[in-house]
Amino acid sequence: MTTKSHDDLIARRRVLGGAATALGALGLSGWAQAQTSATTPLAAPAAKPLPAYAAWKNPSAVVVHSATTIETRRSAFGSSVITPAQQLYIRNNLPAPDAAIVENRDAWTLDVEGVKQPRSLTLAELKTLGLETVATVLQCSGNGRGFFPSKPSGTPWTVGAAGCVLWSGVPVRNVVAALGGLADGAVFITGTGGEKLPEGVDPLSVVVERSVPIKALGDCLLAWEMNGEPLSLAHGGPLRLIVPGYQGVNNIKYIKRLAFGSTESKAKIMAHGYRMTPPGGQSSPDQASVWEMNVKSWINGPLSDGGPVKAGLVQLHGVAFGGTRAIERVEVSTDGGQTWQTARLVGPDLGRFAWRQFSLEVKLAPGSYQVASRAVDSAGQVQPAERVENAHGYNNNSWRDHAISLAVA
Repeated sequence: MTTKSHDDLIARRRVLGGAATALGALGLSGWAQAQTSATTPLAAPAAKPLPAYAAWKNPSAVVVHSATTIETRRSAFGSSVITPAQQLYIRNNLPAPDAAIVENRDAWTLDVEGVKQPRSLTLAELKTLGLETVATVLQCSGNGRGFFPSKPSGTPWTVGAAGCVLWSGVPVRNVVAALGGLADGAVFITGTGGEKLPEGVDPLSVVVERSVPIKALGDCLLAWEMNGEPLSLAHGGPLRLIVPGYQGVNNIKYIKRLAFGSTESKAKIMAHGYRMTPPGGQSSPDQASVWEMNVKSWINGPLSDGGPVKAGLVQLHGVAFGGTRAIERVEVSTDGGQTWQTARLVGPDLGRFAWRQFSLEVKLAPGSYQVASRAVDSAGQVQPAERVENAHGYNNNSWRDHAISLAVA
């Protein structure tokens, strides 16, 4: 589906959606539903509609939690490496900007600071500075939050706030070189999103602005294309900062400012948000920030949601990734982790930032099985059995949490 067809479909559904869709686009669908539930009898929850800016997605492949949080169904990942845009998850910290920003993509501007020749560059100018394509896992840092027994606040993602996609754009290192190199004292890279901020509040309290260590500079990309198509509004178009191997919040959508400096951003989302806060504690800048992803895997199939799997030969399959490191191997257990077998890595190796599909052929008799996977990265880091408990449900890579129950008949 082309970006033009995305925009046409969005326009048609916006007309049909009426007031409910308008509320969703503003990120207020949860508020509206809360008001309705207070005055009407409880009933079986209906599937929430896709918000207007993401109306082109495949509704059967996703779970709509809210207008700004959409999860890929576990059964929809399939066994190919690349996650199609139509089923890729969405996590926005603010409502998406007006769709007008993707009508003239090349006119989008980016302010670059902390270089020897700071200036504003249009997207058209950025396209003259170089081109690379990189495959990366894009994952919300709260992916796996739904497995925490403490029920942290936030979207209860299971495995579907992740995907593996292809980004095309200009390497940030090329932009820095074109502007004379880094100014002295660069320790952090800071990206600022271009969402419209609410009026009457301190901008630092709401702006999407994140800093990552300067060591990521060699890998960062300013991307205008995803999976071979112009980057959609839903995923940060017309321009997004990609920090391979880092959790999704650091991959700034609608990027308007790129700065290199000696200190982290003072924005709330950086200073207090996305920190590994101990259970019951208050977030603070001295706690570890949610930056690089950790080694992780899970089983995607077969699932027995629609009934038992047929006894006999069964192909167990899933995905594994190591953040900034490649995957060395994946092991699979059918008895809840008592014994393990080495799975086969299948499909193309798209580099250390992408995930690997894996498969294990097993012969299963009728019964119930606890199927789990654990990955090992190129540095020998092994996916742990248990999660790291924290107040906000971040960085869950527990293989035990991600295991599935498989009924065989």
